[in-house]
Amino acid sequence: MDFIKLEISDGIALVTVDRQSKLNALNDQVLQELETCFMELRDNADVRVIILTGAGKKAFVAGADIGQFPDMSADDAEQFSKRGQAVFDVVEKSRKPVLAAVNGFALGGGCELAMACHLRYASDNAQFGLPEVKLGVIAGFGGTQRLPLLVGTGRALDILLSGRMVDAEEAKTIGLVNGVCNQAELLETVIEKAKVLMQQAPLAQSYTLQSVYAGIGQDMETGLNMEVQAFREVFDTEDRVEGSQAFLDRRKPNFRNR
Repeated sequence: MDFIKLEISDGIALVTVDRQSKLNALNDQVLQELETCFMELRDNADVRVIILTGAGKKAFVAGADIGQFPDMSADDAEQFSKRGQAVFDVVEKSRKPVLAAVNGFALGGGCELAMACHLRYASDNAQFGLPEVKLGVIAGFGGTQRLPLLVGTGRALDILLSGRMVDAEEAKTIGLVNGVCNQAELLETVIEKAKVLMQQAPLAQSYTLQSVYAGIGQDMETGLNMEVQAFREVFDTEDRVEGSQAFLDRRKPNFRNR
């Protein structure tokens, strides 16, 4: 892959968007490589947690490649939007926790990519935004749907309709990110967060992610029924037996992802 770098170590997959000459902007090739990478990680038994970041100190992902826009027809735009949404759905539907390490700019498609991750941590110089209205278009890779879920409709509309930037501290305050740290410490901090997640039962985490995302947009009764089914299925796992017994034995559980 030309623009996506993958490193796997001790159960953690580090996925880096590396197109620094364009501030890691998303084009068709980057989207294809990102999808391929996440599909491979889905079936990799050696990977427990995924960290997604951008290369360099300036940007996580600065957005979609605007250079494609002038010659793009309405039909082309529809397909581009569907393509970006489909790739980001692969990220969000990962049953392994995906943590975004957001360094620098996360604008447009970059902000939308971060929102498709399960948890987000930002460097103190991070800048978020969905500035598409300044170009006469709208967020098309899921931004109009995921941002209200994360920060509420009013705050989301303030950001979407103005196209303004949101700094790291505001992003933390409104719930767009889970934490903020010094840029030099960002990756190390997120790796430590990943290590904490790796101490838990992987199948329980998978069922948790499934239950949470399946329930979004459903009525409470439907969501609760989905939770009951996931609760039932996780009780058929060996890890559930091990976790319960380890608790009773007052020892650390040995989860085997089965």
